[in-house]
Amino acid sequence: MAPIPTPPAEPQDSPDAYVGLDSDAAERLARERGWSPVRSLPPGAIITMEYRVGRLNFEVKNGRVARAWKG
Repeated sequence: MAPIPTPPAEPQDSPDAYVGLDSDAAERLARERGWSPVRSLPPGAIITMEYRVGRLNFEVKNGRVARAWKG
């Protein structure tokens, strides 16, 4: 029987730290801290809800991160 794969570790970083930042700066910072991929979305965007380890999502309003969450 094949071993169960171990998912990659997520960066030890709080998504709340990105709220209020300029979206470009927030995306750069997230990549520096190990998040991959980083997804920037407009308010109310229709997205898939699967959880993806290591992904950081931003809801961007007026060029600033209004909300951030893992997955």
